[in-house]
Amino acid sequence: MFCHQCEQTAKGTGCTLTGVCGKTPEVANLQDLLVYKLRELSQLILQTPKEKPRDEKIDAFIAEALFITLTNVNFDPQIIVDYIRKTEQLLLQQSKKSTPKTEPLTLKTTTADLVEQGKTVGINSEPNINPDLHSLQWLLTFGLKGVAAYTYHAYLLGKKDPTIANFIHEGLAAPLNKTLGPNEFVTLVFKCGEINLRAMELLDEAHTEKYGHPIPTKVPLGHKKGKAILISGHDLADLEELLKQTQNKNITIYTHGEMLPTHSYPKLKAYPNLYGHYGTAWFNQQKEFAQFPGAILITTNCLQRPTENYKTNLFTTGPVNYPNTPHLNNNDLSPLINKALELPGFQEDQETKTVMVGFGRNAVLSVADKIIEAVKGGHIKRFILVGGCDGAKSERNYYTELVKKAPKDTIILTLACGKFRFFDKDLGTIEGIPRLLDIGQCNDAYSAIKIAQALADAFKIGVNDLPLSMVLSWYEQKAVSILLSLLYLGIKDIRIGPSLPAFITPTILNFLVEKFNIMPIKTADEDLKAIIK
Repeated sequence: MFCHQCEQTAKGTGCTLTGVCGKTPEVANLQDLLVYKLRELSQLILQTPKEKPRDEKIDAFIAEALFITLTNVNFDPQIIVDYIRKTEQLLLQQSKKSTPKTEPLTLKTTTADLVEQGKTVGINSEPNINPDLHSLQWLLTFGLKGVAAYTYHAYLLGKKDPTIANFIHEGLAAPLNKTLGPNEFVTLVFKCGEINLRAMELLDEAHTEKYGHPIPTKVPLGHKKGKAILISGHDLADLEELLKQTQNKNITIYTHGEMLPTHSYPKLKAYPNLYGHYGTAWFNQQKEFAQFPGAILITTNCLQRPTENYKTNLFTTGPVNYPNTPHLNNNDLSPLINKALELPGFQEDQETKTVMVGFGRNAVLSVADKIIEAVKGGHIKRFILVGGCDGAKSERNYYTELVKKAPKDTIILTLACGKFRFFDKDLGTIEGIPRLLDIGQCNDAYSAIKIAQALADAFKIGVNDLPLSMVLSWYEQKAVSILLSLLYLGIKDIRIGPSLPAFITPTILNFLVEKFNIMPIKTADEDLKAIIK
């Protein structure tokens, strides 16, 4: 196997024995094969005459299938084989509309043989390719995985845009076209950022139309006495279904990880059985899930290998799978609910601190006049966006230190699970405005962008001229797609950590540095000194 798609890849170069995320070589090679077959399917769709009827179910399938190759989503080799076989069926179906210009890869029969086939089409299957071209191809591919994730979520809520599907096809098929060089892939990479922005906008529309715009909300970090279910991941529709099916069953629902911001959506917070937030980021789940006295549901991502002391209490749904872990289909959550009723639950009430969420663009821009006056009056000197993915590396303590040491005349904007490095810190207020504003999940980077653009318009300056610094943490491929969106918008001076992507060659990195002044994080003190000029 070889995989270098996440920040924690082994030795900063690539996982070759087993994935740091926990995926086996078998899973890694099958994922590579699935991506390759999706490339073939996309290529065939692109060459199909436009007058032939479009099958939107294929678009949705490609988004879902690409999503399962994202880090910490699907660890079950048999499920991945099923996706590979389904892709092959769709290739045959599509070939009735258009004859493939090149002969597709013929799949082997057994899983073991498919694993071997995966090795022939994986990341390092072209040893003589130009390294910069190779880097751009996989930067595009990993960005597409992020786009696919947001597109998949939007599909579930009935939102779709053929422009997004068309580009996913174009981007996936591009590496099969040997006439394309680095310049063409640079164009595609920035186009990926543009399309991801649209995918995040579409998901934002889906969330706010169905559940209302987030409003500032206090979320307790304690618990109530009684039966309990913990939901982790990102999927708001799964949470709503869980809340519906547990009404009047005396079961309290707690969020974990990136489900924290869901407490701020009016329609979801109206459910009385949604109470508080338990735990922190995804990488702490083995410790935190083991201590949770109820049943646990993982939606979308991020999943770690379940340990013996809680794996019988854990359920997955949607694209998430782990071998020998019960998977729930067709919105039937009864096995999860029954397990929660069997387990002891919390034995007593516990009241601790609360955290504030719900500072999406509507909430923030509703007090834009106060923010503008505070800036003009010198009360707010700078905004610092500290967001992105969290992870296990000790170097990520940098983000905690940065926020703690940020001057008291700065506002900290945050989103995604990187917030858990400091989400429960009381930073006080400036002119009644909280210094820590939680914008939401990773896809709510769209909301952060709209806030920045609105403030830039109000001050009649460009976004790069705002008193705004971006300090990002990355881990998986959704963060890659968000970064590409920021670059597409021309945003400069972004700091990235805790390490730079292994799939970026020095030449491509130099290009990004020269064009956008991207830079790695240093120490909190050094970066704050540079930021607060």
